Amino acid sequence: MRFLLDAEQRAFAGSLHAMLTAADTPAVIRDWSRGDHARGRALWSRIAGAGVFALAVPEEYGGLGPRPVELAVAFTELGRHAVPGPLAETVGAAVLLGEPPLAERFLPALAAGTDLATVAAPGGYAVDGDAAALCLTAAPDGLYLSAPAPGPVHRSLDPARRLTRPAPAGELLTPAAPYERALLWIRLATAAQALGLGLALLDRTVAHVRRRTQFGAAIGSFQAVKHRLADAKTALEFARPLLFGAAASLGPAQVAAAKLTACEAAYRTARTALHLHGAIGYTAEYDLSLWLTKARVLRSAWGTPEECRDLVLAEGL
Repeated sequence: MRFLLDAEQRAFAGSLHAMLTAADTPAVIRDWSRGDHARGRALWSRIAGAGVFALAVPEEYGGLGPRPVELAVAFTELGRHAVPGPLAETVGAAVLLGEPPLAERFLPALAAGTDLATVAAPGGYAVDGDAAALCLTAAPDGLYLSAPAPGPVHRSLDPARRLTRPAPAGELLTPAAPYERALLWIRLATAAQALGLGLALLDRTVAHVRRRTQFGAAIGSFQAVKHRLADAKTALEFARPLLFGAAASLGPAQVAAAKLTACEAAYRTARTALHLHGAIGYTAEYDLSLWLTKARVLRSAWGTPEECRDLVLAEGL
């Protein structure tokens, strides 16, 4: 089965790509990693203005959705440019808060990009809790709105992924939130980010091996290098239809398969990119590192490879 984007979806992806290319996202990422959110918030507003977060919000609350296929298109571009911030978490929050009266209270600001939101499991970390207006904690007895706990911001392998612990007490929003449905949307957004990330890493690596020479020839002409890149390309292209198939169905096993395949493909491409760039790929000053570290983190975010495999096997796919 082939999943082809229509003209409107391709134009949407193209407009996001052009906007993010002009935004100098490496500089935004580095500011964000230092706790300077000014440029990141400005970019977030432009992304929201393009309708990205509205895709997870019903029309009656200021949104355009729910439209999971278009969301996957958008998040592929966000991943391609390694946009920082609690992107998938904001989508998950929109699903968690999707029933009235919570929807009237919170969703218009999420769709408009006025508020950033993050989600944490009990006792776990919240991604970018220091920047989020809404910090949701999914507890066994309900969904809580918490403030970030006082204390240091913890760094992740991805420097732009700042971790905080939510305060233990908070406002009980609802005793019955749609956790499983929210997790599907978060995993779908994460898978799309990973696919875009892998595609960007592949493009950057192809450009690098065409420029770098050894023994009087571009290293991209060597058969071993071609094989590594072909393997990465194959893995990414195999992940693409799984992603859009999962967006069309929103089945738990299909989304888990898409998340597993896209994240593994991105991680494999990251390893190939690091190998072919050599020592420069390890340096934090080189922009490639911003994509490499994110590929490693997304691989385990919101479902490790083992958890996703177990879910796929349990459903008999």
